[in-house]
Amino acid sequence: MGPKPKKSGSKKKKITKAERLKLLQEEEERRLKEEEEARLKHEKEELERLEIQRIEKEKWNQLEAKDLERRNEELEELCLLEGCFPEAEKLKQETRLLSQWNHYIQCDGSPDPSVAQEMNTFISLWKEKTNETFEELIEKSKVVLNLIEKLKFILLEISPCDLQDKNIIQYQGSILQLQELLHLKFNVATEILLRQASTLADLDSGNMEKIIKDENVSLYVWANLKKNPRYRSVRFSETQIGFEIPRILATSDIALRLLHTRYDHVSTLHLVSTPSKEDTSSVTEPVKDDVDNVEKAVSKEVEEKSKQQERRSHLIQEEEIKVEEEQGDIEVKMSSAEEESEAIKCELEMKVLSETILAAQLLLVENSSEKPEFFEDNTVDLCQFTTLGGIYHLDILELPSQCKRVKGWMIVEILKEGLQKYTYPPETTEDLETENAFPPIEVTLEVHENVIFFEDPMVARWDAEGKHWRTDGISNVFYKPKERLVTFSLETFGPLTLIQDAHINMPYQSWELRPLDVNKVLLTVTTVFTEIQIQIKENLCMLSSVKLRDKKHVSVLEGKWMTPIPFITALKEAGLNIFPTRHSHFYVIINNKVPLVEVKAYRQMALLSSAFAFGWSKWNLLCNSTKVVFKVREHLTEECIETPNWAIFMFSGDRAQRLKIKEESEAFSEALKEDTEFHSTLYHMLKDCASKEAMEKVRSSNCQFVNSVCHMLLSTRLLSYS
Repeated sequence: MGPKPKKSGSKKKKITKAERLKLLQEEEERRLKEEEEARLKHEKEELERLEIQRIEKEKWNQLEAKDLERRNEELEELCLLEGCFPEAEKLKQETRLLSQWNHYIQCDGSPDPSVAQEMNTFISLWKEKTNETFEELIEKSKVVLNLIEKLKFILLEISPCDLQDKNIIQYQGSILQLQELLHLKFNVATEILLRQASTLADLDSGNMEKIIKDENVSLYVWANLKKNPRYRSVRFSETQIGFEIPRILATSDIALRLLHTRYDHVSTLHLVSTPSKEDTSSVTEPVKDDVDNVEKAVSKEVEEKSKQQERRSHLIQEEEIKVEEEQGDIEVKMSSAEEESEAIKCELEMKVLSETILAAQLLLVENSSEKPEFFEDNTVDLCQFTTLGGIYHLDILELPSQCKRVKGWMIVEILKEGLQKYTYPPETTEDLETENAFPPIEVTLEVHENVIFFEDPMVARWDAEGKHWRTDGISNVFYKPKERLVTFSLETFGPLTLIQDAHINMPYQSWELRPLDVNKVLLTVTTVFTEIQIQIKENLCMLSSVKLRDKKHVSVLEGKWMTPIPFITALKEAGLNIFPTRHSHFYVIINNKVPLVEVKAYRQMALLSSAFAFGWSKWNLLCNSTKVVFKVREHLTEECIETPNWAIFMFSGDRAQRLKIKEESEAFSEALKEDTEFHSTLYHMLKDCASKEAMEKVRSSNCQFVNSVCHMLLSTRLLSYS
């Protein structure tokens, strides 16, 4: 027999205790070595990090020291440049005085709206005038509406600091008197027209229909002369405007009137009220002390100068100088001293004016701390919503006695009560089927062609007792945007209006401010529904274009240059509201910034707008409320660059810096761009990287232009509402 085969997988050699201990020891040594290496590596990295941090901190301290060293110099230079704001205000005051003088020398019979006596005389004389026809009244209304508009703009344009309470009460009182008297006159003119209804009757229907229009007012009147129970559909000739009336009205001596005013004299002074002294005090408090100090300094300087002059005059008298040449020299010295005193006084007055303007600008960006009072259901909050397209005064009127021709004479019975409204439905009725007898009346109205509704309008009726708009009592509202017609059912007649959310275009999606020419810029604001472009030059603004869903919309305002406040009012009335109020933050989610930071940013952006383009940055949302972030680039030509090279700047009111990040970066960082410093002002920050030509353009900017750009930025509040 052969040898036995070996067993596969022979037993492993056993590890002795000593060997196991040795292995464990080696493993422990290896672990300790790795830990030591990791520790040393971490220490090295930490030292490197600390060294980088130290270098960065040292570099930062050097930059801060450098900034501190030149801060006063930079702020003084900025103060000189910002002298354009009081200069522009002075020019506005001179323009107001000049317009008053021009009005005075014209002697055209129209009153100066700012003079109470002239306004009272105008109103008294107009009250005495009777039997004005509707056509005559429409002509007169142009003068009256112009006076109301002037008074409203006085209240809006003049700073609350300059307007005395008695003047505010006077102007608001004049506005109310004119509004009430104008509407009363329209009622009287309607009555005169309705007395002649039978002579103006239509040959086919036997009823009277009359349409009288101008740019401010449209009157539609239908008089039911035939009382045909089958004539239920009232449609005014060549329009879709009309009513579907119930049998009770079709058989009654009534007239239907639609008086459409393009203006709103129903919501009273809600839109022109100026901030009260209490409202302004919180904003102006920090400025008041400075103003008081400056005023004291003015009086002290002037007083000291006059004392010096007195001392000089005493010396001259004592010396009794008789030589004519020497007397001439003294006169020159005296006049130069007076000129010097006048110059100091003028300089300090400009400083006071500058502080007053800053206080007024702060008011424009101030958020109210109290939300408007609670409104019950179906009541319209005019801080959240706005009336658009004017007021539709819908009335059912009792048909007055008709004129009768007797032997060549026209005889008519005139009742002392004047025009009487027909109560519908009646307050008391014995009819058990009230709902069937007095159903809601279907009404079709035309929307003003110059007004934009981004959503279907709401219809509201005026509650005369509560003095507010309500949405109850109105049903089955249907809007045809192409035909611009709104149809609804109405329970009771009275003033009606169309309502839109005042903040429908807020917050904005983006914005850009771009130079076009010398003292001319283009402001573009993009919202969810529209893109609005506004041109600004000197003290004027103009709507350049409006795009709705990427399609051009033609607006009657395009091409019309206006001063900023009338322009802002016109845009709001057209439905293009990009102007938040002090209550808007309660209705819009905003990126709220500290008011002083916001104001300083807008002032300096306006100063630089002749040569630099500014734009919206997504990083503005991520920095805190004490800082603002925006894009900037030098822009000297009118050409629009497809892919502009924007730089990101951050500004905190007293420090401007260029950031390392780009708009496309993944995360926000406040790290400085390499080889850049920071400055106390945005002006000096941009000066570091700007061309000589750009800075020359900035320094030669027109003061009215800078002021207008700043006002538009303050009014749109782009840094908080984007």
